[in-house]
Amino acid sequence: MVRRPLGNHHHGPDTLLVTSETPETTRHELVATETVEKKTDYEPGKLREMIGARVVLWDFDGPVCRLFARHRAERVAAGLMEWLAARGLRGLLDEDERDTPDPQVVLRAVDRRHPGSDLVTELEERLTQDELLAAASAWPTPYADPLIRTWTAAGSRMAVTTNNSPRVVRAYLAGRGLTGCFAPHIYGRTAELRHLKPDPHCLERALAALDAAPGSALMIGDSPSDLEAAERAGVRFLGYAPGEQRAGQLRAAGAGTVLTSLEPLLLALRG
Repeated sequence: MVRRPLGNHHHGPDTLLVTSETPETTRHELVATETVEKKTDYEPGKLREMIGARVVLWDFDGPVCRLFARHRAERVAAGLMEWLAARGLRGLLDEDERDTPDPQVVLRAVDRRHPGSDLVTELEERLTQDELLAAASAWPTPYADPLIRTWTAAGSRMAVTTNNSPRVVRAYLAGRGLTGCFAPHIYGRTAELRHLKPDPHCLERALAALDAAPGSALMIGDSPSDLEAAERAGVRFLGYAPGEQRAGQLRAAGAGTVLTSLEPLLLALRG
């Protein structure tokens, strides 16, 4: 039996109970992540400096929740491919793009060949509908809910800067009772797909709306594209990766501080 703190806002023990009823793959993921979290290495001084940020920009899928926990991203990408194939458009993508487990790769690939077209508009809407389905069964990132609430109560302002649809973010936050911590500062995918990260467009929109200087902000992201967007916007970056492979990718991309759990941030704020 493994008990792992989730930090979610609910009645009863703040744990995820893993039993014989838990799917085997889920048990393996949780145990693996628990092991990685024990290896987390960070500098407390840097964390104390980061929690003083006036503005915190959150990537969504990863730091806030695991969007495709049950409605799997691989199935979504395959569904988009099937939709293209049914219209005789499978040849728009190269072999790597056809095999990708990431639906965002499919969308961006089509946009590169037919930017601003009705085809891209319809494909993006299909992806948004899949993301909305996924949001209904998304898993909250451990410690994210109380961290967001505590940081907001401490006076920092929150914004979401994501490549997902803002409709999806709003639906998820409403379900978790977190809308008040962010609204109206949710900046996600628009019709101009060239503005997706690593372009810093959504970060710059957030900073302008919050009337915040880049140096007063911190971004929490889980991918090298998040890091690049933060660097281009002049914003400090904190990497979050629930597994050592993703953490290694962030470090290799140049991230100075990478956490495999958000718990140290929450403890620093409460301390």
